Amino acid sequence: MLKPQDVCLLLKIVARGPEPWSYTQLAWELGMSASEVHAAVKRSADAGLLRLDEGWGVPDAKGLDELLVYGVRYVWSAERGGLVQGMPTAESAAPLVSLLPPSAEPPAVWPDPSGDVRGVALEPLYKSVPVAATRDPVLHELFALVDAIRGGPEEVRIVAIRELRKRLGTDRSDALPKVAAAVGQRHPVHQVLSRDKSGKDRDGKERQRVHRGRH
Repeated sequence: MLKPQDVCLLLKIVARGPEPWSYTQLAWELGMSASEVHAAVKRSADAGLLRLDEGWGVPDAKGLDELLVYGVRYVWSAERGGLVQGMPTAESAAPLVSLLPPSAEPPAVWPDPSGDVRGVALEPLYKSVPVAATRDPVLHELFALVDAIRGGPEEVRIVAIRELRKRLGTDRSDALPKVAAAVGQRHPVHQVLSRDKSGKDRDGKERQRVHRGRH
């Protein structure tokens, strides 16, 4: 069964772009232990959200899109609380803060005593999210978009989904396949089709995964 830290791991790999990763690197960058990262990689791979080859790989863009757009707000809904000091997230953080009309409501923040913004508490997807976001602005944006999908009003969710899909490549810009292609400039890349016995995935279509080929 997937856990919220698995989503954090997958988003981190998306944020890294065409760069091979190691368990030690991901552990530090995510503020997790190495054992947490190993377990998250295994669960993600078992769920078909991450294709591993020679110890690392690229997320399945279509599967990750389905999880984040249609599932995450039901499985790990975002709860808002009282006013706290923290780090901006959801509609109050980039990229949404510059794409949406100004609001008179207090900003949404992850509770963090060292944060420089006072706003309404929104519990992060996982406890290490504020640390990981501080270490990677691109990942901060991805976390904020997912938070907007988890707990934002419909008009915010629509914009967040559009921006998230740009970053996943599921808006037809093919960002993740391009990541794999960039990796392939150094290592051969090939495509793997995930199929059941009928040759189709659950929605009746062939699902593409890209990962590094052996050399």
